[in-house]
Amino acid sequence: MSVTTRPTRNGVDTATLFATIDAVRQQPEAARFRFRTQTEWVSGTHSRGRFPGFFGAGQEHVHASPGAGDAVIDADHPAVLVGTDTGPTPAELLLNALGACLTAGLGNIAAARGVDLHGVSCRVEGDIDLRGILGIDPEVRNGFSAITVTFDVSADADPATIAALVDQSRARSAVFDVLTNGTQVDVRVAAR
Repeated sequence: MSVTTRPTRNGVDTATLFATIDAVRQQPEAARFRFRTQTEWVSGTHSRGRFPGFFGAGQEHVHASPGAGDAVIDADHPAVLVGTDTGPTPAELLLNALGACLTAGLGNIAAARGVDLHGVSCRVEGDIDLRGILGIDPEVRNGFSAITVTFDVSADADPATIAALVDQSRARSAVFDVLTNGTQVDVRVAAR
């Protein structure tokens, strides 16, 4: 039995990528997705997050890979912030989400534009002043005051092309959009 593989660039099946774009153009309702996570408190500042599935393309989905669907992400604070350091802080997870989203976008965009990537790393740093979170100074915000993203990209392209790829990834990133444009967040308490 012979196995036929589809050509990929940077690990991206570009034929499927372009077919998805065309399908969404023809059926805009297929573009509506709802992603979900479930977080449970363990103790102190430690919590566990899971990824039970999502709705998209008109139906419910579970993650195909056991690593994605069964993934458990522990979050905690380090001892210096009264935690037990059993996982990254929620703020670090947010920075990781930004880096992961931008890096995924870069992979797709480079593939779509015919650019071969050899290596990509993305460092994301956020500055935060704990006086806000701790309620010490009401003039200091609770969240990051600044976030810096630095890409190191090795590709078959000149620096201007690489910069354009990164810029397009930023322009299309859902996580970047949420962080820079804000999103209404409703926090509710379920009735028991």
